Amino acid sequence: MKYIVLIGDGMADHPMSELGGKTPLAVSRTPNMDELAKMGALGTARTIPSGFQPASDVANLSILGYDPKRYYTGRGPLEAADMGITLDSGDVAFRCNLVTIAEEKMVDYSAGHIASKEADAIIKDLDKALGGSKLKFHTGTSYRHLAIFKDPAIEKDLLETKCTPPHDISGQNAMKYLPKGKGADILNRIMDAAKPILEEHDVNHVRIDLKENPANSIWLWGQGGSCAMPSFKELYGIDGSIISAVNLVNGIGRLIGLDVIKVPGATGYYDTNFAGKAEYAINSLKKKDFVYVHVEAPDEASHNGDMREKMRAIENFDNYIVGGVLKEFKDKGGYRILVLPDHYTPLSIKTHTEEPIPFIMAGDGIEPDSSAVFTEDEVKKGGMKFDRAHELLGALIKG
Repeated sequence: MKYIVLIGDGMADHPMSELGGKTPLAVSRTPNMDELAKMGALGTARTIPSGFQPASDVANLSILGYDPKRYYTGRGPLEAADMGITLDSGDVAFRCNLVTIAEEKMVDYSAGHIASKEADAIIKDLDKALGGSKLKFHTGTSYRHLAIFKDPAIEKDLLETKCTPPHDISGQNAMKYLPKGKGADILNRIMDAAKPILEEHDVNHVRIDLKENPANSIWLWGQGGSCAMPSFKELYGIDGSIISAVNLVNGIGRLIGLDVIKVPGATGYYDTNFAGKAEYAINSLKKKDFVYVHVEAPDEASHNGDMREKMRAIENFDNYIVGGVLKEFKDKGGYRILVLPDHYTPLSIKTHTEEPIPFIMAGDGIEPDSSAVFTEDEVKKGGMKFDRAHELLGALIKG
């Protein structure tokens, strides 16, 4: 049996007056997800346990079958794992966004989705200027990078500092959301020290000349220490692969022993290689029994408040990812498929919410219900409800 999980990150949304009281998912053309809905069963799952922020790391851990209450330590360590960085005892890894702040406002949490090559030059110069034996900056992808503090004396304070994800405060006064509590002075001092370096950086001079948002600040958040989890094979008895352009998702995959497959042209943005992700997923299933395909584009559109791009991303996800996999396996049998977002990202607020997400489960041995389409309203009629989403994958594989 082949087991396939397809994630349209942030795909779920709230009804919008601009769409006649419907959601982007309900209005978008999604013939393949609707076909799966007819073939299988719909339901809801709570991917964000009570007391947790509705973040992608928490949600994807849940979907992969790992209880965040037991295994979650923070986003930074997951991204470090994907970058091949081993955290020592006492290390604290922070996500380090390159952002655009103007007149104290968070203008752009991604600095115009800055290119990785440009970002690499900036991060390397930051490390030369501010790094040392107790602080290291590491280049990631586009605007997503890491700052690792290597000082056990401040570990506890840094772990207890309250930090806010920059994509949660788009268009708001960023100064109100600076780190607070223990360790805040350390983080704010580093963020302040980075500003003059970034303002004078050649990369930003060019970006300003091209009328692109400059990476004029860093934003530290998502901290955590080293983490360990049982392997996916230990839990489910099968080998698998993970496909994503997002470091934290790939980091989870590495930590649990899944093969991380890099797809050429996978960007984590609107222009990602949708078709390539489906192709590589299908090829991986020739050798392994499980594949997890994550697509970031709908979430990015939601954070940008762009309804048309969100609908386009949903339709591309349906056409290339869901459609590609369905075409390959529908007539062959021997498969089960799970399609879902990891969390809601409503366009109206441009950030994540913790409400239960909709899902489709279809394939061999999955009894169809009466569903005809895949929408947030339709799934409420389904009989499957998981208050703990980390039990959902077990139902797919073992149920």
